Amino acid sequence: MRRVPRPPHGPVAIATSPWIVVGAGVVVMVVLLIVALGAYRGRSPAPDGAQPPALPVPSAVVAPSVPTSVPSPVSVLPGISGRASGLPPSATVGSPSVDPTVGQIGKPTATRSPSRAAPVQPAMTGRYRVVQSFDGGFIGEVAMLNTSGRSRGWTVRLEFSGGRLVTAWVEGVPQGTIRQSDDGFTYVSGVEVSPGGSVSLRFHLERSPSTPRECTVDGVRCNGL
Repeated sequence: MRRVPRPPHGPVAIATSPWIVVGAGVVVMVVLLIVALGAYRGRSPAPDGAQPPALPVPSAVVAPSVPTSVPSPVSVLPGISGRASGLPPSATVGSPSVDPTVGQIGKPTATRSPSRAAPVQPAMTGRYRVVQSFDGGFIGEVAMLNTSGRSRGWTVRLEFSGGRLVTAWVEGVPQGTIRQSDDGFTYVSGVEVSPGGSVSLRFHLERSPSTPRECTVDGVRCNGL
């Protein structure tokens, strides 16, 4: 009997059957294509308008930050809001200024100066004088005049730097009251003086200068000092 020849094994079989090699290549390509399609579908597409992730910049090339000057806030004037870009009507450039002393624009009004109050005339005025001087003393006088419209009494105050009062009197009328002190005396009238009338108080003083430190009639300084 005749033996049937056995098919060759190994590389000889592959060489004698080229379709096997082609088929294996096609299978490998299909597998690679499937793997590539699966990897592509696994990635989620970036949304519209999304920026690509920024790449980290090495610290060695980062430029130092330069401080920028921040403009100071503009001061808000009265009557101007923070959003307004212009000036209020009262502060418009070129508008004429109004002076409080001016009535209309460009027309000054007459200003009145404050009136000065007339000096008050005292109701009873007095004038001091020396009637007679002698060794060791003198005789003085305070002549008074009633300038008011009614009868009134009066009070004379005389102060001297030292000395001694001998006496004091009013000529031609009833006498008043004398109150002495260390630096002078006070004389209060005994009768009133009629409107426009006058009266004189005289006194004798020893060891004293003839000019008093103070002379008043009803608190008003005497003339003639």
